[in-house]
Amino acid sequence: METTKTAAVEVALYTMCLVRDGDRVLLLNRPDDRGFPGYIGPGGKVEFPESLSDGAIREVWEETGLRVKDLEFKGIDEFADPAKNYRYMVFNYVANDYEGELLADPPEGELRWVTIKDALELPMQPWFRKRFPLFFEEGTFEIHDVWDQEKQITIAESVKKL
Repeated sequence: METTKTAAVEVALYTMCLVRDGDRVLLLNRPDDRGFPGYIGPGGKVEFPESLSDGAIREVWEETGLRVKDLEFKGIDEFADPAKNYRYMVFNYVANDYEGELLADPPEGELRWVTIKDALELPMQPWFRKRFPLFFEEGTFEIHDVWDQEKQITIAESVKKL
């Protein structure tokens, strides 16, 4: 039997957690100089060795000042770059309860409560626009994009409701 040695795959783990209050959701408007400008949900890198949900809770607190609870896992959004053996995974949540007050000077951008139905009228990154409605549908989702970083193109993509 032959064995094949493959290169190690680098994996980066991130979270995004939308805070819901009835028919409204909390979004942040990231300025150009912070990267990913436009309206997106709070989130960021999971710090080792914290759990995914603890990472989501921490990121919301750091970026908004709110302590979220009653998290609902909504799905995974991942980007794989075969040429670089790199996989970037985002674990998505909705928080259905929270306490605290919004930060007066949030570090990632202006915070804004918007109705879920009006949110897609705001400027946002295409990847977040594609993902946003899935947060509010029944069940979970999986978005998988195969990406070529060098050419800056999507090679293949799929969106599945699980």
